Amino acid sequence: MNERARHPVKALEKSVEIIEVLKDHRSAHLREIAAELDMNKSTVHNHLATLREQEYVIKDGETYELSLQFLNIGGVLRNEIDLFEAAKPEIDELAASSGELVTLVTHERGFGVVLYRAKGENAVELDTHIGAQVPLHNSAFGKAMLAYLPRERIDAILEARGLPPETPNTITDEEEIRAELDRIEEQGFAYDDEERWRGLRCVAAPIRTEDGTVKGAVSISTPKSRMADDATREEHVDAVKNTANLVELSLTYS
Repeated sequence: MNERARHPVKALEKSVEIIEVLKDHRSAHLREIAAELDMNKSTVHNHLATLREQEYVIKDGETYELSLQFLNIGGVLRNEIDLFEAAKPEIDELAASSGELVTLVTHERGFGVVLYRAKGENAVELDTHIGAQVPLHNSAFGKAMLAYLPRERIDAILEARGLPPETPNTITDEEEIRAELDRIEEQGFAYDDEERWRGLRCVAAPIRTEDGTVKGAVSISTPKSRMADDATREEHVDAVKNTANLVELSLTYS
């Protein structure tokens, strides 16, 4: 999936590794970073000092953490995405009318990427923060996008990312996920029953351009007790499909 650099810059690789550690731990001591990466403390210190000088890392006492420069970069990138601009008001409206958590995602490098979330008055809280990268095979919004990708792209994603289990309900068999994707493509929506989050059910619809390219997906997530019957599920299915259609129209005519 990832193109390999012919002549990778080792110093840059080390800086990225340090950034990833700080992202995972939120904050960390110099010795903790060095131990986790099996790097010399003086080398780690030099990288951290450079990142601090460029204002991408801050130091609080003896711990280091990422600065909000990364949020600034992410905000600029998100605002450049036409999908976000077209979908935001519709996502807000769906969250208000459904009372649930509504999520807008796109895809990149074989992952789903969360662009926006809106919470209705009864919304659950999940780990899908803005910018979160999630697998495509174990969520309604992921499967809604995966089903409409070209077959060769699906093959490449399944080969590179696999089907790691998240819950006992996660689909981990390749033949089964392919059959599921065929159903989703035929019916126009995706559903997951505790496949990524225990106790949660979700429905999602893809957002596509006129030529059929899948740009993203919109989903409603709710505790399983609030989507316990077919009628409620169908209501949410209609809602996400309608919202996706409105976003598609906005993308086409804006």
